[in-house]
Amino acid sequence: MNALPPSHEKALAALFAAMPADLLLSDGEALERYSRDWSGDHYGRPLAVARPRSTEELSLLMRRFYEQRIHVVPQGGLTGLVGGAVASYPGGEVVVSLERMSKVRSVNPIDFAMVVEAGCILEDAKRQAEAADCILPITFGAQGSCRIGGNVSTNAGGFNVLRYGMSRDLVLGLEVVLADGQVWNGLRTLRKDNRGYDLKQLFIGSEGTLGIVTAAALKLFPKPTQVETALVGLPSVDAAMQLYARARRECSDLLSAFELILRGGIEIALNARDDLHDPLGAAYPVYVLIEASAAGRVDLRGLLEGFLADASDLVLDGVIAGSRAQADRLWLLREMMVEAQGRGGRYLRTDVSVSISSLATFVTDSLDALARALPEAIPVTYGHVGDGNIHLNVVPPETMPPAEFDALFSAAEEVIFDIVDRHGGSISAEHGIGRVKQAAFLKRADPLTLELSRRIKDAFDPKHLLSEGRILASAQGVGNDAEAR
Repeated sequence: MNALPPSHEKALAALFAAMPADLLLSDGEALERYSRDWSGDHYGRPLAVARPRSTEELSLLMRRFYEQRIHVVPQGGLTGLVGGAVASYPGGEVVVSLERMSKVRSVNPIDFAMVVEAGCILEDAKRQAEAADCILPITFGAQGSCRIGGNVSTNAGGFNVLRYGMSRDLVLGLEVVLADGQVWNGLRTLRKDNRGYDLKQLFIGSEGTLGIVTAAALKLFPKPTQVETALVGLPSVDAAMQLYARARRECSDLLSAFELILRGGIEIALNARDDLHDPLGAAYPVYVLIEASAAGRVDLRGLLEGFLADASDLVLDGVIAGSRAQADRLWLLREMMVEAQGRGGRYLRTDVSVSISSLATFVTDSLDALARALPEAIPVTYGHVGDGNIHLNVVPPETMPPAEFDALFSAAEEVIFDIVDRHGGSISAEHGIGRVKQAAFLKRADPLTLELSRRIKDAFDPKHLLSEGRILASAQGVGNDAEAR
């Protein structure tokens, strides 16, 4: 990475002199923590790290960066998987870490809303919601590390999208610092507000390219008094989809998760931990992890038992957790599969979606095509059935030299994305574009979509200083998969 021009070095030096000592970091050892993301695949050393404690401090910093044309990338918990939050711009970037803006400003159980700063860890926000007898339903494996600002900026999904929607559906309002340091205050908990353009929606999912989210007003829901979890074995993905269609009707809106796991994923989890055991009496090609939750006077256990009994033509075997501890063990299979699938090394992550009715055919077509084109590839398939989101990942064989990984991953991604295109799907269901998926996104986006996107970027960030080279290509041509790796 190139050094900053002398004028920018002087500007940073002036900032260091004018700001509190712990606001800006430049020590090499201190910067290392902000240089690599959770996956370990994406590395970028920042020129410096800014750690504002308030919206006002961030606004002041952004005004200075804007005046001096210093490039900036906001950073949350670094749990994104598309290389969007690590420094990458050729002339250097300053990382703006939101980690110290971590307060829960308010929780209102009558409004069923909370206001949370962007650096708040998701799990901490969820605990505070539960203390008010509510739930914040955004849920996924990285919730102990990811931060609210990143969830909003990437429009994160997770296990409960089926019932509660993506992050976009849960945001009532936002506070955002713009590229020039101005603060847009759209931080409201109103459920109905029809005054003109809904500007907050532009920032949700924009991956830090239009502004830096500093706080979010989020929807809450009544805390369930009952949660029932079941794992069932099925003969095929098609049977799983038939079971899903029935579950949506017979379990009503109480269905909160419906996770698809192929047998290979179960075996990865079992091999990863000696204390995990095959959950059913035999091995089955396909598994579904079902969760339903309710508050109030509902016989949820009876509802789930009755539903599964009536589905005996599809379900080969199954178990309903008898306690919260048993339910956690069932979910541990899902979590360990994700954690252990790469055996501690690199692997291809995909995050695609198709229409729910096409999901079974898509999985079959993709696995068949991979087997023909790349028989050495080891596919790991799982996903969120209720929203058509499948993670069809590819692990290299243990005997493959690391130097050959990139060629395998590129070929496998092309095979999978071509089938996504055939089914009219999306190459990014919840992780975003960042740098890793930029080339594939630009290849598929129609010219008018790209033109309108560029106009929005120009309007919010006319100097192109915020997360340049993510989603859209920068003037410098930054943001390709090879650089991200």
